[in-house]
Amino acid sequence: MMMNHNHPYHLVDYSPWPLTGAIGTMTLVTGMIKWFHNFNMNLMILGYLIIIMTMYQWWRDICRESTMQGKHTILVSKGLRWGMILFIMSEVFFFLSFFWAFFHSSLSPNIEIGVMWPPLNIISFNPFQIPLLNTIILISSGVTVTWAHHALMENNHSQTTHSLFITMMLGIYFTILQMYEYFEAPFTIADSIYGSTFFMATGFHGLHVIIGTIFLMTCFFRHLNNHFSNKHHFGFEAAAWYWHFVDVVWLFLYISIYWWGN
Repeated sequence: MMMNHNHPYHLVDYSPWPLTGAIGTMTLVTGMIKWFHNFNMNLMILGYLIIIMTMYQWWRDICRESTMQGKHTILVSKGLRWGMILFIMSEVFFFLSFFWAFFHSSLSPNIEIGVMWPPLNIISFNPFQIPLLNTIILISSGVTVTWAHHALMENNHSQTTHSLFITMMLGIYFTILQMYEYFEAPFTIADSIYGSTFFMATGFHGLHVIIGTIFLMTCFFRHLNNHFSNKHHFGFEAAAWYWHFVDVVWLFLYISIYWWGN
């Protein structure tokens, strides 16, 4: 039975995905605790599988609502924009806590770490090697995602495809280089406040790069299926905003932790 609404708002249908997402998150966190104590990853892998399946099906429903069912009206899109802006602001304060911890310890190092920064016996990374390459990669990806946005607004399908693909590849390349950097690191997260702040800040940023890359991949496949027009493409805009946020955070990380903190 079709329901006619005399308002422009989107009243969300009943959905099981918030529940399965919560179950997956609880399973993942419980599995991580089990992994830490018993070195068994089975429950953690199960949590990842539940979350990935939930992500796919929830995003599929949202794409259907916005593209096929026309439920994302102008007013709904405006609300989604404000939601994305507030989400990015919350992420800014999330990373601010890591920078606060870093500068609190580095500007006034205490006696336990040798009254010096980096602490005694910590060999830090050369900021002009992989960190500088990763900086160039992310800045370049910011350029290509902007290129994709302008091409999309001009209805240039092929240029949007090419530039979005390049952005995805740069994001994957950044992640591979950061994984290599972690494997070659001469210190661990357990090595004083330096190791803790370094791996927490750069690790969570790396997680955001992975999330942003998945976000862009989703937009890439939606674009190939002609889900976007030059007037209606907030899904892509949200991904671009998020990616620019990731770029800016990395610039602060590179300048403060890799370069100044070295």
